[in-house]
Amino acid sequence: MHPRPLYVRGRPLADGRLPAVCAPLVARTHAALVAETRAVAAKQPDLLEWRVDFFGAIGDLSQVVAAAKAVREAAGGIPILFTRRAQREGGQPIALDEGQVVVMYAEVIASGAIDLVDYEMDNDALQLARVRDLVHGAALPLVLSFHDFQSTPSTEQLIARFAQAHAQRADVAKVAVMPHSMEDVLRLLGATLEASERFPIPVISMAMGGLGAVSRVCGGAFGSALTFAVGAAASAPGQMPIEDVQAALAVLRRASSG
Repeated sequence: MHPRPLYVRGRPLADGRLPAVCAPLVARTHAALVAETRAVAAKQPDLLEWRVDFFGAIGDLSQVVAAAKAVREAAGGIPILFTRRAQREGGQPIALDEGQVVVMYAEVIASGAIDLVDYEMDNDALQLARVRDLVHGAALPLVLSFHDFQSTPSTEQLIARFAQAHAQRADVAKVAVMPHSMEDVLRLLGATLEASERFPIPVISMAMGGLGAVSRVCGGAFGSALTFAVGAAASAPGQMPIEDVQAALAVLRRASSG
């Protein structure tokens, strides 16, 4: 396997080691978001994800852009992934239609405050194309994602999701699923390994919930370029504290290099 790390502004996250560690930001107010960013950045994740669907003022573009700039300043140089997670894929309910979401993406991208963008691969094809053009026009990486909070699809369906992201000209393909058995977790990891070898872009995968916790630590060994860990508050089931994930990854890396 040839590791495919995420590149941000020309440099690989985590010095190219898999997986890099991303911590979510989920505060609801500007002041709380700044405080959360500072606290989480102090724990030195490789990436911060601002989940803007948690932001109470998401309907006010000027407040969203101001918050994005404040996160950038508080992050201390840690790159920022900007994500509005759709409600159907586990996101918070928001009072914006998809056209307004795309306008928000355009404004935040234009602000220069973010480094990567996440958008669901199952969004309307025209909206997805608009977002892709905005992201690539700013020379930023686009993560196209798929989340199944109910089950773990078959190996063929999982591979098809990674293939879909690649066909849609993603720079990174992300798949997250909910396992109901360790066989589900094993299937997700196997599909990740196959996708990482088949497609010329980085892949990200995780099995959520308690059963999937092992995938958040060992996913990198199967080709997953990123794992998500809790800095202050979780954004999905099964995320572990960043200190625990960093410690576990350090043990694995020492053992594998020995």
